[in-house]
Amino acid sequence: MFNKIYKLILAVLIFAYAIYQFIEGFIGNGIMYILLAGVFVFLYFKNEMILLAFLRLRKQDFPGAKKWLDKIKNPKACLVPKQEGYYNYINGLMVSQTNINEAEKYFKKAEKLGLNMSTDMAMTKLNLAGIAMTKNRRVEAEKLLSEAKGLDKHNMLGEQIKMMQDQMKMARNPRQHFGKAAQRAARGGRRY
Repeated sequence: MFNKIYKLILAVLIFAYAIYQFIEGFIGNGIMYILLAGVFVFLYFKNEMILLAFLRLRKQDFPGAKKWLDKIKNPKACLVPKQEGYYNYINGLMVSQTNINEAEKYFKKAEKLGLNMSTDMAMTKLNLAGIAMTKNRRVEAEKLLSEAKGLDKHNMLGEQIKMMQDQMKMARNPRQHFGKAAQRAARGGRRY
């Protein structure tokens, strides 16, 4: 995995060679080299490994996405801050299936670094609200849920937010037990 600075250096060198091609009269070559320099500038802002991991996630291939993310050895050196946020976001999505404590760390780091799309940030806040709810931190969960609702401008997560709010309302209400077993338990145990 290349350091992000190498991509910019390579783009500048290719752009300089494109100018040289224009001066020599090879217009077609110059245009091609400018487009090639544009690819390296694009890959500076949109990391190729993260793009490939997102493609794997769209196919629900979590091991394949993990394989692409594992190729990024040092995210701080290889990624710009927003891409590092997406690196943590994807890791959080994959780890949330098995270990919510580790997923919470990834989601909080992604929230701190920021994400480009407000829907992705809303999804991060929604996942953090779910984790907070499972850990009985109701106030934090409500705050994160309201932030997620504000960030979801296109109402793409409306159903999930509504479902989470309903679950929080149910958790607030005391559990009511009906039936003979519940009545016996309320009286103090079994009667023979």
